[in-house]
Amino acid sequence: MMKRYQFMVFLFAVLLLASCTQKAPVAQKEISTQFNNQLSAEEKAGGVMTPELMWKFGRLGSFTLSPDGSTVLYEVTDVDLQSEGRRTNIFKISVSGGNPVQLTSDGGSSAQWFNNGKSIAFVSKGNLCTMNADGSEQKIVTGLSDFEIFSISPAGDKIYFTKRVKLDQTANEKYNLPKAKVRIINDLMYRHWNYWSDYSYSHIFVASFNGSSVSADKDIMKDQRFESPTSPYFDEGEIAWSPDGKSIAYTVKKLFGKADAVSTNSDIWLYNLESAKEINITEGNMGYDKSPVFSPDGSKIAYQSMERDGYESDLNRLFVYDVKAGSKTWVSKGWDYDIAGISWQDEKTMFFTCSYHGTSQIFKTTLDEKVVSKMTEGKHNLGPFNLESGVLVSELTSMSMAPELSAIDMKTWTVKQITSINKSICDNIRMGKVEEKYIKTKDKKDLQMWVIYPPDFDQSKKYPALLFCEGGPQSALDQFWSYRWNMQMIAAKGYIVYAPNRRGVSGFGQEWKEQISGDYGGKNMQDYLDATDAMAKESYVDAKRMGAVGASYGGYSVFYLAGIHEGRFKALISHCGVFNFESEYGATEEVWFPNKDYGGPYWKNLPSYKYSPHLMVDKWTTPILIITGQNDFRIPYTQSLEAFQAAQLHGVPSRLLFFDDECHWVTKPQDAVIWQHEFFEWLDSYLK
Repeated sequence: MMKRYQFMVFLFAVLLLASCTQKAPVAQKEISTQFNNQLSAEEKAGGVMTPELMWKFGRLGSFTLSPDGSTVLYEVTDVDLQSEGRRTNIFKISVSGGNPVQLTSDGGSSAQWFNNGKSIAFVSKGNLCTMNADGSEQKIVTGLSDFEIFSISPAGDKIYFTKRVKLDQTANEKYNLPKAKVRIINDLMYRHWNYWSDYSYSHIFVASFNGSSVSADKDIMKDQRFESPTSPYFDEGEIAWSPDGKSIAYTVKKLFGKADAVSTNSDIWLYNLESAKEINITEGNMGYDKSPVFSPDGSKIAYQSMERDGYESDLNRLFVYDVKAGSKTWVSKGWDYDIAGISWQDEKTMFFTCSYHGTSQIFKTTLDEKVVSKMTEGKHNLGPFNLESGVLVSELTSMSMAPELSAIDMKTWTVKQITSINKSICDNIRMGKVEEKYIKTKDKKDLQMWVIYPPDFDQSKKYPALLFCEGGPQSALDQFWSYRWNMQMIAAKGYIVYAPNRRGVSGFGQEWKEQISGDYGGKNMQDYLDATDAMAKESYVDAKRMGAVGASYGGYSVFYLAGIHEGRFKALISHCGVFNFESEYGATEEVWFPNKDYGGPYWKNLPSYKYSPHLMVDKWTTPILIITGQNDFRIPYTQSLEAFQAAQLHGVPSRLLFFDDECHWVTKPQDAVIWQHEFFEWLDSYLK
């Protein structure tokens, strides 16, 4: 329900803002003034992160290794704050590092190698385009329009792409009244995350491809009211070619309406292009099955699998399907951490990422031994990654560094950063220290947390401190980088931030993650209070100037803490949080979530509903800023309106920040800057 969302739809829109041209490649430095991303004299003098500076960062997008493992293509998006314009271009760099080369200058995204690494296919201004490996001879491919994602087959003679297929009438079409604004709704899932159903569905099409044109396309999901990739992420990793290009494995959730709303049962189907026959290779498993990856010889398919229906945070397991035998093997059995980003090295060896004790690292297993080994170390996140010809390139991120690319030596497993997209910014600003800290909870558990200190931290001084409440609730609180909830941004304003990996987060075993269901106001809230009490004892923390902030489940946490913190906090900020379990259950769309985490609907008088924050408003006294967006359907924006009205009527100092055109997140540049300034204005008013 409240997990961190990967902006696939938003990102895709960003990536379509350019056009195909015949320009030669230029060096990366030649676009440094393209969108005015130079630091101002004031920003250089300040030397720390600011809301405006955040939008000058170049943003790493997708990347892909060449077949021989020598070169990596990657995307960088620049944003102009004043115009809110975005421009994405494609670069390439040697895996050994060095100077990058810009291959597109007027836009390009979704780059893929084909023709044995001699050619590159990419998207520009809604067109499929091709170019040589050096960026020359950029051309538009004919015969393809209105598509969303694409992938060229390993042999280079086929292509799959997805496009939306409309299968039902709107009310306007039914009555031929185009000016009417009405929806006729007969079933659930009529809206999802941030969009209303328009009766269209993402379908997979397969077609012939000769390098310059696409022809003879076929909808392999014809007349099906289902989607692949699945909503709301529309992740292209949910579809895969077989090495011989004769089959496609794809993820689909063949459920509709109410059944879709209460179930997480997705499956992987294996479709044969020649016979048009397909089989469900995960039939019988009732939870999520997704992200198929063929072995190099095509004899096996690895995939991620959750066992239980209706539980989106069940253990994410590594399974392998034997194509010839039709059998399935739970390869990661006994491993208690969530599998992601699977890649084969050979017919028996696989690598993947796991959130593990507050970071994301790369792990290895084999079909013979079925033992998981941790390969990398470091106070950073690794993944996603590409593995080609014995070369591994991964995204590298931390709370102190926006995503960059790194090459990983598979003999020593050392990590080497190979891109410096934001060097001009990072060379001119100071980052605060990020420290891992463990404390004992009230029930004697080891609680890990990240502590982020202000730049130029002086231990002899006292600082205001902020509790960061993670969303999810079962997401990972690791070494993430955010362009809104940015730890260095908060620290740069003179706050110490502490972010506990409380009960319910992933990366500390399934028991720790699963404990939170049905116990929202229990042990994880005590974890927050224990962390706060521990930080309050530190000599450099001013215990009289502490606050709590969070979004989604973190927003719920703030609402709940408002009724139980007993004077620990002097200011609170809740973004898109659940306030009233009963009304939230009646308006949310992914009903499987409250069915699992609340135990079911409110009319069953379940004990977990006692943890609804609206029942404790009589204990609210702490000033609170409440933030929401009108297009948030996951946690409907009315939850925040209810909370604000309750605070106002109860006489609690409060402010509502309401975005007309935002959803569960704030994605538009100027909205985001306002968000940041209001965030700090509120905190500074009560904590400084």
